[in-house]
Amino acid sequence: MLDIKFIRENVEAIAEAAKNKNIKFDLNRLLEIDKERRLLMTKLDKIRAQRNELARLAQGGRPTDEQIKTGKKLKEKAIQIEDQLKLMEVEYEDLMVQVPTITAGDVPVGKDESENREIEKKGEPTKFDFEFKDHLQLGKDLDIIDFERGVKVSGYRGYYMKNEGVGLQMALMMFALEKLVAKGFAPMIPPTLVKEYVLFGSGYFEGKHFDEEKDEVYKIANKEIEADGNSNKEDKFLIGTAEPSLLAYYSGETLDIRQLPIKLCGFSPCYRSEIGSYGKDTKGLYRVHEFMKVEQVCLCEAKVEEAEKLHREMLEISKELHLEIGLPYRVLEICTGDMSAGKYRMFDLEVWMPSRNGYGETGSASNFLDWQARRLNVRYKDGENQKKHVFMLNNTAIPSPRFIIAILENFQQVDGSVKIPEVLQRYMPGGIKKIKVKKNLGFK
Repeated sequence: MLDIKFIRENVEAIAEAAKNKNIKFDLNRLLEIDKERRLLMTKLDKIRAQRNELARLAQGGRPTDEQIKTGKKLKEKAIQIEDQLKLMEVEYEDLMVQVPTITAGDVPVGKDESENREIEKKGEPTKFDFEFKDHLQLGKDLDIIDFERGVKVSGYRGYYMKNEGVGLQMALMMFALEKLVAKGFAPMIPPTLVKEYVLFGSGYFEGKHFDEEKDEVYKIANKEIEADGNSNKEDKFLIGTAEPSLLAYYSGETLDIRQLPIKLCGFSPCYRSEIGSYGKDTKGLYRVHEFMKVEQVCLCEAKVEEAEKLHREMLEISKELHLEIGLPYRVLEICTGDMSAGKYRMFDLEVWMPSRNGYGETGSASNFLDWQARRLNVRYKDGENQKKHVFMLNNTAIPSPRFIIAILENFQQVDGSVKIPEVLQRYMPGGIKKIKVKKNLGFK
């Protein structure tokens, strides 16, 4: 969400940003409503001032019949205007939440993901002198992933991680957390069940409220019993990443400038309904409903240059994680048509996946400026004691499924085993260096 004063002063730039991001909303109608609202508010303020004056004149004595008559008329007018404002506010807010952030001037303009720009590539695609297997076959042969029973128990896109697969998944999480803590990020395990405002505030709803036809979020329908014994029917939702919970930690608060920048990293289970990806990646781990991930977020002063610096810093950490594991990757700068409304700049990292004969996304790094902070109402006092909204940024460190795909497929050996990347071996139970094909299939 942007400041309405900024929108009024940058109408052409906002319209261009909406066009470039393929966002269709009625900017002219927003401006009309804004003008009408301000006129009504001015009238309401005048009426309130008149009522206050009447009350002042009547102090210490009985109001005259004329004053009583005038007071009633003013009250009726005030109620009428307040009702008009309430109705207008609904449409105003619906339009305000659609206003996009103006992207950085050098962000590539493009219609969709086909026009994203590759800006870096490290490592050569893995070559094999034997017939390689995809991660589905490896997961089955090594007895570390069970998709059949996952579907039986959980449904479409369900799976079990088991045996050394569990160790590998947790090793990835610990590797990412340790790296981020060393880089100055404070670790958290945030709530995964959150209120509606958390997901609206961070931009995970297309509109102001949850839309089950558009938003890839799981809603929890059952009621809760509060500490006082009363029933609470407030909607709750499962997060798709730790980002919303981490950003909402300071919602409604005013920070001291000396606290900034704030760097947090969160480990969490993640849940995504994937309603918009019907028919895509229907087999394997690439697109699943639940997984584990380590996410990083930053809150900083409202300075573009500082936010850009932190954005690059987080991106560099993700690149380090890929490099140290030993995975070939590339970096894409995302074009306007592939960015959501609130983003100022965005990068994706993609890792080489042999079974896809190409790169698959492992994470995104996004700079939202104050778009999320305004929704979540997170501010700080600057050196002149003025309140400003912080800038917010986020980046994926490691999402477990796609790194597991990449490790299994890139580190497989001719005998069917998979080497554990050296940097992960110390986190593996028993310090194992290789996942071998099982001879005893008892547990299987």
